[in-house]
Amino acid sequence: MSDTGSQQTRRYPARLAGLGRLWLAQLVRAPSDPGHAAAARVMWRQMAWLSALGAVVVVVLMVGVDGTEIGWMPPRGTPSLWPVRILTDFGKDAYVLWTLGGLLLAIALAVPLSRAGARHRLQRLGVDVQYLFLAVALPVAVAQIVKWAVGRGRPFVGGKADAFNFAPFNGTEAYFSLPSGHAVTAFALAFAVAAIWPRARVAMAVYAVVIAMTRMVLLAHHPSDVVAGAVIGVIGAIGARHWFAARRLGFVIGAKGEIAPL
Repeated sequence: MSDTGSQQTRRYPARLAGLGRLWLAQLVRAPSDPGHAAAARVMWRQMAWLSALGAVVVVVLMVGVDGTEIGWMPPRGTPSLWPVRILTDFGKDAYVLWTLGGLLLAIALAVPLSRAGARHRLQRLGVDVQYLFLAVALPVAVAQIVKWAVGRGRPFVGGKADAFNFAPFNGTEAYFSLPSGHAVTAFALAFAVAAIWPRARVAMAVYAVVIAMTRMVLLAHHPSDVVAGAVIGVIGAIGARHWFAARRLGFVIGAKGEIAPL
């Protein structure tokens, strides 16, 4: 190995550590975009409207649809549903977050070895993947708390199609129905990907809706659980987008507080 190559090898751990410190510093620094206050007002309005509309839809579904809809679904464990069981795993939070985390690690390992031009592109991609990861992880964490506090029984837990089977703070998987974790993950990921790459919005919307439908077909959730999960997922992704935009990471804030990808 040449002296230059040997020096590069010795410097690699320090460069990798420096990249990690840089990424962390970027995420926790104070907002630097002058439009962040206007963007925050827009964000809070969006969140308020989405929360209010979501709450109304959830209540309407809970009262008038949930009990009937689960009666239309095939019995739990139906053998012919194996493709749906495979498909639904594409919205599982652990799989999505491990994939994004692995991709972020791969980018971090590659950046110190890259030339200047490629390093810049990889660092930009690293910021995008950080946003995707946090846009999913934050609402998933909130959803876990809500699940525990609400304690809604999954379809047919207790032996009948009871849409109002609640055991708050029960803490068991059988009473973790509201909100749907898969819907949280799928809709957060769909919004986040579309926020970075707007041309992907239709494909990501289809992905999110399909994942939501699989949860109802498999009798894992009621329709209202899925809607609640979608609302939490989108709100979380909106909040994460504002955090990044306010620090000029991957997004730019317009004159009226609108946020667009860089």
